[in-house]
Amino acid sequence: MVHVGPNQHESAFLDAVRRRVVVYDGAMGTMLQQQGLSAGDFGGPGCEGCNEALILGRPDIIESIHAAYFAAGVDVVETDTFTGSRLKLDEYGLGDQTFTINHDAARVARLVADRFSTPDRPRFVAGSIGPTGMLPSGNDPLLSNITYRQLVELFREQAAALIQGGVDVLLIETSQDILEVRAAITGIRHACADLGVWRPIQAQVTLDTSGRMLLGTDIAAVTAILVNLGVDVLGLNCSTGPQHMREPVRFLSDNSPLPISTIPNAGLPLNVGGRAVYPMEPEPMAAALAEFVSEYGVNIIGGCCGTTPDHLRAIVAALAALTPEQRLRPVERLARATRHYPNIASGIRAVALQQEPRPLIIGERVNAQGSKKIKQAVLHDDYDTLLSVARDQVEWGAHALDVQVAVTERGDEVEQMRSAIKILAMGIEAPLVIDSTEVNVIQTALETYPGRAVINSINLEQGRVKLDAVMPLAREHGAAVVALTIDEEGMARTTDRKVAIAQRIAQIAADDYAAAPDTLIFDVLTFPLTTGQEDLRHSAIETLDAIRGVKTTIPGALTVLGVSNVSFGVAPHARAILNSVFLYHAVEAGLDLAIVNPAHITPYAEIDAEQRLLCDDLIFDRDPEALP
Repeated sequence: MVHVGPNQHESAFLDAVRRRVVVYDGAMGTMLQQQGLSAGDFGGPGCEGCNEALILGRPDIIESIHAAYFAAGVDVVETDTFTGSRLKLDEYGLGDQTFTINHDAARVARLVADRFSTPDRPRFVAGSIGPTGMLPSGNDPLLSNITYRQLVELFREQAAALIQGGVDVLLIETSQDILEVRAAITGIRHACADLGVWRPIQAQVTLDTSGRMLLGTDIAAVTAILVNLGVDVLGLNCSTGPQHMREPVRFLSDNSPLPISTIPNAGLPLNVGGRAVYPMEPEPMAAALAEFVSEYGVNIIGGCCGTTPDHLRAIVAALAALTPEQRLRPVERLARATRHYPNIASGIRAVALQQEPRPLIIGERVNAQGSKKIKQAVLHDDYDTLLSVARDQVEWGAHALDVQVAVTERGDEVEQMRSAIKILAMGIEAPLVIDSTEVNVIQTALETYPGRAVINSINLEQGRVKLDAVMPLAREHGAAVVALTIDEEGMARTTDRKVAIAQRIAQIAADDYAAAPDTLIFDVLTFPLTTGQEDLRHSAIETLDAIRGVKTTIPGALTVLGVSNVSFGVAPHARAILNSVFLYHAVEAGLDLAIVNPAHITPYAEIDAEQRLLCDDLIFDRDPEALP
């Protein structure tokens, strides 16, 4: 869910990114290795290798490196705080100096940046926030032994110190686990809120030579997750040289509405005498990055491991050698881009909410309320069965999976959902739909899930109570939200009421939560045609017309139905046929997503003509004898 910060227009850094190509500095670690530092420079035995410790005793060295990069012509230097979280500093016994180290590192960089700034060319400071070394999305008993909230607090603390030290942008970099990136974004936003300020967020992930993060997240999933979290710059750094970044950068150029940053290593490292040596010389690296600017419209370039002021001097020169038209391509790309990116994602891959052909199929069987098999699995903590059913749904064609684990016999839905989400996130590439009536269960699921989920659901049954409880979670986690057309008077049955409630929800979500229309998925409700109730004979027509009404009156909004509700109570074969026919007509009306069992859906043209006619007569209330 895209959320615009309150003072984005006041960022000189983002203004520069929108007007021209901005150049970051090179490696801090590479430069420090050339200094011949002693244990005393780091503060004594036990702190060797903790570059952040140099801020305490040898800030002059850090200052000189910043100055060398600015002298080479860069626009931005990164603070010496890459491993500056309390968790990392604790490894050296420096955790109690987390604020001082981050604050002072930012002040040192700020002083140098101000010294090199001119009225025509300001210089900037990026607050470097690297990974903690933990992998919250994984299942390693040691590395995954940390919660989302613990990570949020670690990053909040670091970001607050960097902001108070004077940084212009918070840089989340070299990220290995997308759930940790999400926690870092939330931590930064909490720090900004605490301080009453705003700073842009630049989020950079690290991809291996196969184009994936350490735990398998591809660039499409990264884009879906981070664009909908409302970061200000999206990019890549570290791990590889520019040659292995070409395809991911091309993807970002074609799909990301945000400024793109590309900060590679000086090639893939070679092991020479037990040391990592980066083989890419300044000129070839400069040529590659200049090509990224001219071909793909990359807005920010710079160097990571193995790069020096010589590399950056060559990059600045290569950028200057581009024609005016080539240098303008990043600006033109941003002018064409929109923030419209209605995709969801697992921790592995992304799925477009608007499928071609429609609809996106949400598998309904991982649901303890609708499946006896899943209920028994939940009751007995049988997650292997849960995973097996989920895989079957995907094999039958589900694009995403609805996950509901509430059972009346157990009172631990929070823990059940946490366990289910963890297992499914690691075992299924399809994105998940978090289905619960309890806000704390939804929150737990979102804090466990690495991807961009869908929340099922909100409504106005108790006025704004549910909406106001869930929408802040959706905003924090970038989730899409299913909105049911239910208000204080109950479930809407007529087209007019369905559309009016949807419009009311859309207005509240936009005004109070900056929710774009394509983050809302309206369920205009399906009622059973198979009970013989006179007041429901026309209900399918009302539902189909309401789909059209929502699509017309709320441009960009999506629609979803729990299709099998239409056939409640009849034999399985008849139910499958009616579901299939109703789904066909719903898609014709504009339905975007459908919650169904994909194994029981038959294409309309393949259904026996007589059965189709009977179902059509029932759906459109054309024959009072259509229901036996």
